Amino acid sequence: MAFLVTGAAGFIGFHVTRALLERGERVIGVDNLTPCPDPNLKKSRLLLLEQYPGFSLHGLDISQPDAFAALAGRAAQIRGIFHFAAQAGVRHSLENPYVFADANVRGHVGVLEFARRLPRLEHLVYASSSSVYGRNTKLPFAESDPVDQPGSFYAVSKRSAELASSTYSYLYGIPQTGLRFFTVYGPWGRPDMAYYSFARAIREGRPVPLYAGRSLSRDFTYIADAVSAVLAVFDNPPRNGTARVLNVGSQRPQSVRRLIEVLEEMLEKKAHILELPRPAADVEKTWADISAIRALTGWQPQTALIDGIAAFTRWYCFYAADAHMDIL
Repeated sequence: MAFLVTGAAGFIGFHVTRALLERGERVIGVDNLTPCPDPNLKKSRLLLLEQYPGFSLHGLDISQPDAFAALAGRAAQIRGIFHFAAQAGVRHSLENPYVFADANVRGHVGVLEFARRLPRLEHLVYASSSSVYGRNTKLPFAESDPVDQPGSFYAVSKRSAELASSTYSYLYGIPQTGLRFFTVYGPWGRPDMAYYSFARAIREGRPVPLYAGRSLSRDFTYIADAVSAVLAVFDNPPRNGTARVLNVGSQRPQSVRRLIEVLEEMLEKKAHILELPRPAADVEKTWADISAIRALTGWQPQTALIDGIAAFTRWYCFYAADAHMDIL
């Protein structure tokens, strides 16, 4: 038996794949290998994964209707799906919504179509996003809150995926859990995310763009905590082939200014802050209510921001210096 992980060369997908391989599981990885802002990052992640004998990679574009035909012969082996392949980025979705419609809506439907034909599938766990809470002002965000006022096309695409999953569970009895991740960060992360781009700017002595307003804050979630949530949820599938969504966050929102202060401390270098107006697509504050996932699995995030950023900056300084990549 094996697990299917889409987006295996991406940030969360890489870490989940590595965790599964470390415990001796077989993983069928799927990724279209689209370059991220650092074209070598996915290659470096894959070099690590390919060291495990239980890993195989298929270069597939899941937004194409026949993409999963290449895996038809392995359908009977798949007991679980972790679906993390997606196009990410709130502001990028405003510039090119078609890419998001393809990757996040068509691609999600492709996974669902494949999933309903798997005879031994126990659970499909997929990545949603805290962005679906959109223009909500009530805090903390809870799964029962309305999500009918998205603030970006990225949020639209993720909410569309949630609705598609609910429909496929209703029609075909596929047990599914969508995880609404809150600002996941850490080693091997996405270079377009704020913490990563801030670290690069500070290290290189360039201005750090910061949206004006001292109340700007995020519920930062360390990658190891996110991975432990994913695995804990998989082991607790919904009953009777139903679908649900769960928040995954630290439940401890921190100001973005505090993030910069921690980066300054870890990098031992002062940031040159450039204040900019906050775009309409970026919410002022995120904050996860994690009582539902805690009640279901007992999961509790363990990593404080200062410790998570310390781990990230150690990795980043080695990566930026082209050092050996299996240090962490």
